Amino acid sequence: MQQAPVETTSMPTIIPFPARYSAFALCVAGLAACLAFVLVSPHLWLAWTGVAVFAVLTGTGVHDLRQARHAILRNYPVIGHLRFLLEFIRPEMRQYFIESDSEAAPFSRAQRSLVYQRAKGDPDNRPFGTQLNVTIAGYEWINHSMQPTKLANHDFRIVIGGTPQPVGANPEQLCTQPYSASVFNISAMSFGALSANAILALNKGAQMGGFAHDTGEGSISQHHRVHGGDLIWEIGSGYFGCRNDDGSFNEERFTANARDPQVKMIEIKLSQGAKPGHGGVLPAPKVTPEIAAARGVPVGVDCISPSSHSAFSTPTEMMHFIARLRELSGGKPTGFKFCLGHPWEWFGIVKAMQATGITPDFIVVDGAEGGTGAAPVEFSDHVGAPLQEGLLLVHNTLIGVNLRHRIKIGCAAKVITAFDVARMMALGADWCNAARGFMMALGCIQAQSCHTGHCPTGVTTQDPLRQQALVVPTKADRVRNFHRSTLHALQELVQAAGLDHPQQITAHHIVRRISDTEVRLLSNLVMQVQPGALLGPLDEQHNVFRTYWPLASAESFQPVTQAPHGLVAGFALAA
Repeated sequence: MQQAPVETTSMPTIIPFPARYSAFALCVAGLAACLAFVLVSPHLWLAWTGVAVFAVLTGTGVHDLRQARHAILRNYPVIGHLRFLLEFIRPEMRQYFIESDSEAAPFSRAQRSLVYQRAKGDPDNRPFGTQLNVTIAGYEWINHSMQPTKLANHDFRIVIGGTPQPVGANPEQLCTQPYSASVFNISAMSFGALSANAILALNKGAQMGGFAHDTGEGSISQHHRVHGGDLIWEIGSGYFGCRNDDGSFNEERFTANARDPQVKMIEIKLSQGAKPGHGGVLPAPKVTPEIAAARGVPVGVDCISPSSHSAFSTPTEMMHFIARLRELSGGKPTGFKFCLGHPWEWFGIVKAMQATGITPDFIVVDGAEGGTGAAPVEFSDHVGAPLQEGLLLVHNTLIGVNLRHRIKIGCAAKVITAFDVARMMALGADWCNAARGFMMALGCIQAQSCHTGHCPTGVTTQDPLRQQALVVPTKADRVRNFHRSTLHALQELVQAAGLDHPQQITAHHIVRRISDTEVRLLSNLVMQVQPGALLGPLDEQHNVFRTYWPLASAESFQPVTQAPHGLVAGFALAA
């Protein structure tokens, strides 16, 4: 039986109103209601205030629907801005309410609090025991003695320069003005990266505390000179403060600055841990008259720092450049700073020292974990050797060629506490520099907005209003206090270990946990080369020397032959 066809009724198509537009619809409705309220309300100011508010919100919604940059705003007009607001305040919310005291990003709250307390002169003792997990792999401590020493003071110093040189060395190229340096100094930060008030406070603190202030590659500004604190003049590839108009090195301008009695040492910057192998550009709008005067560049023109030096192109030329700077400076300690990259380049520099008989008075090893300079993420995260590996290779190489006694080694990268200083000295450093630690002493809150010019504490900005928040006399006291308190803590560590000076700390004083059930002395975990070991056959030496030493040349930064693929250097591992 055939079924009768079912008669259907045509229904109009209903397009549902998307719920995601509800906020926008409420804004439109609110605007209409306020306009109606204007006609009947005795309180016109209140009505017109409502009109203004809802008009702005409605206009925002219309703009959101028409713009093409953010898909989320097209789909969620008005209310979609809440997502960007939450994203904007997320770092602060996380820092203040979520992260633990020991969570480092890049410095933990515990580390920051320690700096603030020491800078302010507040008590920094911790009650109720350590908050660190002492059973986790990587935990380290320094062994104490049953016969602690008693030291007179905490002003530990080392002499840089003035070590005996080989027979036949040109006396005009020798260091005749050795510098007695603190074992803890301010690392390189330029005026331009830091505000004028920050530079003034750092240098005044250094002057009061008797320690050194590295200028950074931005040269010596008028703010460095006001208080007369000791300066280490850093010279980068832009030769700021000693350059010709074409960016090349100018001897006369160098001599004029280098012979200033306030300048104690000359440091050639090859690379920095924050962005090794990467040059820099200070955009034209940021090249103010003050910055231009310090750097010797035109006002309002891009200030370019190339990725390599033009004054030398080989390790041998670099050694002669060092000797020439030492001579032009009147015999002041002259050295260089770098973040370790290709091992054969470093070995080439060492071979140039052997071939020419010219040695730097000091070398500063910068670790890849350093970071006062803003850098591309790939460079911050994945370029350059960390400090431990770089320091170990430099220290051991100089021992292996019998040059360690002629060259002092400094280091920099996340050095905050006295234990950090002690540990670096155990790995071969003679002194340590700190940048972010002293920034925090100035009041830095780790907002990580250094590159924006909107630093909330006035440390890393050229905005005259923002930097007024940094009161120089107060912050200079805090810089001095942080230095003094850190060295006092170092004194107590040295005494507890039964030693007389932090230079006596070696890798066998430090213990590292490597598993839940095993600990080892650091001396059993890291590479240790015997004196003169690299002057003979390399068969018994660490893999990094067997692999890369034959590739190095004093006449080129390039390898003699193509480096074999797949070889692992493993700088810090035991042979």
